[in-house]
Amino acid sequence: MVAGTSAPLTAQDLKGQEIIVTAIRIDQVDYSDWMPAVGLRQKADFLIQEVTIRGDSREDERREAEIRAMLKRAIELADRSGVVLAQGEYIVTQLTVANSAELELQDDRRPDSEKIEFLIKAPLAGTTVEQAQARIRSFVKAVPEVGRAQMEETGDPTLSVVDPDSYRDRIIATIAEDAQRQAAALGDSYAVELTGLNRPVQWSRSGPAEVLLFVPYELKVLPKP
Repeated sequence: MVAGTSAPLTAQDLKGQEIIVTAIRIDQVDYSDWMPAVGLRQKADFLIQEVTIRGDSREDERREAEIRAMLKRAIELADRSGVVLAQGEYIVTQLTVANSAELELQDDRRPDSEKIEFLIKAPLAGTTVEQAQARIRSFVKAVPEVGRAQMEETGDPTLSVVDPDSYRDRIIATIAEDAQRQAAALGDSYAVELTGLNRPVQWSRSGPAEVLLFVPYELKVLPKP
């Protein structure tokens, strides 16, 4: 798979981007390891499945030609199957015939075997994870093999969310509502203080089709003077 970047990502880098969400959050500038209890639970935009095209023809040139020809067929067939081919490790970008040359062949399990890894994504709007996964699997089976090249799913599916920072206002409103409830429960002798609301929006998978979007803020209870 084409990596995103090894450097820390800032909120500006991610603005408007589609982000892969896993159980492990990526490192970012100003990121805190501590996850607050309050955030925004949201259905993800896409189910993401990593797939691999493998080829083991003896001749190097023929092997690469077969793998790339099958990849081209997959790209051309994606639209009619309701899926999108993509690349990326953190930031997802659509895979096209024009940019597919960016995917490099990797050594596979044997000296005369190579592979290309990429992503297939299916929208989750109006559907379930099971239905989206079935759509991806049907597509993988439907793409014709080329020579000795074959495509298969690899690893477990994950999720993606588009432009997580666009949810900031709703996240802050949710935090404020919770802080108000906490203050009311404590009585007139105490107040609550929120810090860290300027930090970047973070994300974590919280269910089969759900992500938790949050800002790593801190809430302090202080006695009133």
